[in-house]
Amino acid sequence: METRKQTIPMQTRKAQFQPDSVNAEARTATMVWTTGAAVRRFDWWEGRAFYEELSLAEGHVHMDRLNNGAPLLNSHAQRDLSDIVGVVERAWIENGLGHAEVRFSERADVDPIFRDVQSGIIRNVSVGYMVHKYETVSEDENGVRTIRAVDWTPAELSLVPVPADAGAGIRSLPESDCEFVVTKRADSPKEPSMSQDTKAAQPAIETPEPKVDLDKIRAEAQAADRARSAEILKLCARHGMSDLSSDLIASGAKVEDVRAKILDELAERDAKAPTMPRIETVRDEVDTLRQGMEGVILYRAKPEQYKLDDNSRRFVGLSMLELARKSLDVAGIRHEGLNVLEVAGRAMHQTTDFPEILANVANKTLRSAYQAAPRTFTGWAKANTARDFKEISRTQMGDSPSLVQINEHGEYTYGTMGEMAEKYALATYGRIVAVTRQAIVNDDTSAFSRTIPSFGSSAAMLESDIVYGIVTANGNMSDGNALFHADHNNLDNAAVISVASLGVARARMRTQTSINGQRINVMPRSLLVPAALETIAQQFTSTAHMPDPATNINPFAGTLQVVAEPRLDASSNSRWYLIADPSQIDTVEYSYLEGSEGVYIETRNGWEIDGVEIKARHDFAAKAIDWRGMYRNG
Repeated sequence: METRKQTIPMQTRKAQFQPDSVNAEARTATMVWTTGAAVRRFDWWEGRAFYEELSLAEGHVHMDRLNNGAPLLNSHAQRDLSDIVGVVERAWIENGLGHAEVRFSERADVDPIFRDVQSGIIRNVSVGYMVHKYETVSEDENGVRTIRAVDWTPAELSLVPVPADAGAGIRSLPESDCEFVVTKRADSPKEPSMSQDTKAAQPAIETPEPKVDLDKIRAEAQAADRARSAEILKLCARHGMSDLSSDLIASGAKVEDVRAKILDELAERDAKAPTMPRIETVRDEVDTLRQGMEGVILYRAKPEQYKLDDNSRRFVGLSMLELARKSLDVAGIRHEGLNVLEVAGRAMHQTTDFPEILANVANKTLRSAYQAAPRTFTGWAKANTARDFKEISRTQMGDSPSLVQINEHGEYTYGTMGEMAEKYALATYGRIVAVTRQAIVNDDTSAFSRTIPSFGSSAAMLESDIVYGIVTANGNMSDGNALFHADHNNLDNAAVISVASLGVARARMRTQTSINGQRINVMPRSLLVPAALETIAQQFTSTAHMPDPATNINPFAGTLQVVAEPRLDASSNSRWYLIADPSQIDTVEYSYLEGSEGVYIETRNGWEIDGVEIKARHDFAAKAIDWRGMYRNG
């Protein structure tokens, strides 16, 4: 048995957080940082491999540094205080395992790291420790020893992207003096013995022992090894092969050999590379949680329209308040000790995704209700958009001047085009509703199932009121006459719908003249009637109508589209209209603000109320542009 002293660097071992050990409120997590199992290492002094075991027997491991606030570091970095991401709260040995509980810092720059630990993105931990004494346990027939650390100190824990290989020490970390107790094998070769006579026959020669500076040799060896390790790490990182660096360093490979291996790896990688690049989109876990919460609220509001998917199904059974707590957890905001109203208030006022979730749900339910509401005018009126709220001028151009014959050597003469303009401007309509913290606590989804969708329905009804108000009000056009007026040749006395009355109306529209007095042959497309006349209107337009006798052919069968609108009944239940195709001639034009076609909402945290204020906004306007495409009977 012999004992020798040697300075060795701090060693590292792999570790991992225990599953489901993260406490979001306390910002703590638990890990098993050692099992004491043997790992393969490399003896840089003797140039050979060995196996290292860590004794967890009482008195062999010193827990003082871990239990006195040892740091939780970022990748073993020790440059400045920002490298500390947490602290070891307590450490202990139990059932042959080393355990530790760590607490993460509340600094803003640590929040992303803690969220990644919480969601299982960051799992790897490296434990740094210093060994003060090794004892030889065994040595196999190949001379590979197994040594056991019987006096050692765990010093720090580090979060790392890839756990350090068991055979690689962190050379830039602190070093410690270690005592090696080596037990020689029984069959170790012995020095050849000499008889007393032989010894006596040897001449006595005094050879001075050479002076060797062991400290200098050790320092030079360490410096060379550090330079080699640093160069290998740099080469591997540059070419995206950091996973190979630990094995290459531990094997004692020379830098030249590493360069050759990297070239071989690159060539093999290029040979296996696909001909076309593949792009993968990775969804952030926070986005996935937000979409799941939106899905379950939409399902509760309108289950016949919004179905549960696998993402939203996991939130089934959670109340609105519990969803609010979940959003606080995801944002890393503490809420322990708060009452239910305070939890709801904090979720809607702190930097969480909960207000955005409510806003998205509100927007989807509102738009759905808006699109589902009946609007009968879209088939015969013309849609348009406006860039701003300035006055819109729609010019009705007259016909082109008639062409006249040009004699030989004759001159071309100028003609004139008449014009007339109708003007209108967009108007803004809106209302505000609030989703209060009381509604969240009471798990009241009526705001999303009734109140907010009613905004969408109201916007659609508003559009119909405005468009049909133009028809029933019969306001003046730019020439000073009413929309339907005898001077416009588009008005007749009341007559029931019949082949005769429809024939008169069609003739009036076909004989309409342009501003220049030319016949423009307007063809009716829609028969617009109040609800009271819908049945008779269908009788005179349906292809299924069988006249009696058969010689009484209905010439309008299949040529007119019936549009029944109950808003017309309030004005007259016997008055009916013919409307031309808006692609042939302008009729009524309705406009939205460009980029905001339909009703939209905006949200903000409430000031006068405790909750989220939701404002519905609708920019809309309509105007009769040309009377020539519209006819009224009655």
